[in-house]
Amino acid sequence: MSPSEPRIIRLLMELRRMGVADTRTLSAIERIPRELFIAGPFLDQAYENTALPIDCGQTVSQPLVVALMTQALDVGERMKVLEVGTGSGYQAAVLAQLCRRLYTVERHKPLLAQAEARFKQLRLHNITARMGDGSRGWPEQAPFDRIMVTAAAPDIPPALVDQLKPDGIMVLPLGDVGGQDQELVRVTKTADGIDIHPFLPVRFVPLVEGLPEE
Repeated sequence: MSPSEPRIIRLLMELRRMGVADTRTLSAIERIPRELFIAGPFLDQAYENTALPIDCGQTVSQPLVVALMTQALDVGERMKVLEVGTGSGYQAAVLAQLCRRLYTVERHKPLLAQAEARFKQLRLHNITARMGDGSRGWPEQAPFDRIMVTAAAPDIPPALVDQLKPDGIMVLPLGDVGGQDQELVRVTKTADGIDIHPFLPVRFVPLVEGLPEE
């Protein structure tokens, strides 16, 4: 048993108690070593159910939020998935276990480089990452079966809805970008438009248009 294994088991038990029932989601979280995505000073908290800071003023999400977003996205193994906001790469690594191909967009060059190095270390060859404005999605690779957005927007970005396949699902935090009054929603694209189902109050960093100045 590795030193981190008891902590992983404890975290998985906590996630189950808090409503994560999907065995594929739990298995994906079990297989990805979260400590690989955590900055040195916070390594002892790698398997605590808490969000932790990373570079560029961003965070690696609380494991419960990662698990509930992944579960709500309902990813099939033959699906093509877009993630907006690579961050540390942790959520992408979890999703990559579940889909055929994952495309992920990050606006901060240092974060993108770190995440790509982690994907390579974990031999996650079905992830394609690039620097870009996530609110615009990845039109060259559209349409997508599923889209996950890991930053909060006041409204659902129309470009992302356009890049969803019919009956496709998007999961994202919506609400006040100041950090208060946000909610995770599951958006399903229908013949008549979109169905929106809120399912969890959260606090995410804002989805910012454009790229940061170097």
